[in-house]
Amino acid sequence: MIPFLLIANLITFGVFGFDKFQAKRQQWRISENALLGLSLIGLIGAASGMLIFNHKVSKKSFLVKFFIVALIDVVLLYRLIRH
Repeated sequence: MIPFLLIANLITFGVFGFDKFQAKRQQWRISENALLGLSLIGLIGAASGMLIFNHKVSKKSFLVKFFIVALIDVVLLYRLIRH
C-alpha cells in the first residue's frame, strides 16, 4: 500500500507542476476535476504541488473543493486504520 501511495503522490505532484508549466505557456491545461481526482489519491503530492508551484492557491472555488477532497481523504484514512 505504501509504495502505491508514494507513486500516486509523486505523479500527482508532477501533474500539478506540469499544469502550472502549461498555464505559464498558455497551452492546453489539465481540468480541475482531474486535478481534484488525483488529489483524492495523492493528497500530499497535490498539496505540495500547490505550495511549491504556487498553483491554484489563489482560486477560492478550487481551494474549497480541495479542502472537501482533503476531508474525504482524512475520513477514508481514519476508517481504513480503524478496520
